[in-house]
Amino acid sequence: MTSPSFARVEKKSLRLDDEVQFIRSWIEKPLSTGAVMPSSKMLARAMARCVDPQAQGPIIELGPGTGPVTAALVRHGIDPARLILVEFNPDFCRLLRTRYPAATVVQGDAYRLRRLLENYVDEPAAAVVSGLPLVTKPLRIRLRLISDAMTLLAPGAPFVQFTYAMLPPIPKKLPGMRAQASEMIWMNLPPARVWVYRGR
Repeated sequence: MTSPSFARVEKKSLRLDDEVQFIRSWIEKPLSTGAVMPSSKMLARAMARCVDPQAQGPIIELGPGTGPVTAALVRHGIDPARLILVEFNPDFCRLLRTRYPAATVVQGDAYRLRRLLENYVDEPAAAVVSGLPLVTKPLRIRLRLISDAMTLLAPGAPFVQFTYAMLPPIPKKLPGMRAQASEMIWMNLPPARVWVYRGR
């Protein structure tokens, strides 16, 4: 039987491995990865809390990386079999398939979301949770992404996005949409805020 202290050491070791892999990916492709470190537990929990585990339909996660938000979603009560994880980095995809074998891992460009997921989503999604570095993209690409996401979501279901920037990653006043921001989450590197967008 694994001792609690050994389990803690093993968990810390996994977290360190994830951080090293994330930093390596960021050095190689900083605009694609968008962050120097994986999301903190505080940020991951804040994002997961925006998803209702009782809502019907799949949960689509964009840019899960090494899976800190994925882990928070599972701890929040989401069955891994409901997860569709969209990740561009093939190394992260392999890692996610190992950690979440019941989830559907789709390797591809999340900024082409509707086309990418046309063969994977056959009912309205309960949520889209995004860890994409939106502010590195032109506004027209961000608007196309949220438009695609809204076509996949059930009415009123959330599009959840975090950002390090002070301004919203997608404009707050879009026709037919409402937006709400969390307080600043200081226990993250760098500090971040969670934005939730819903169709009216």
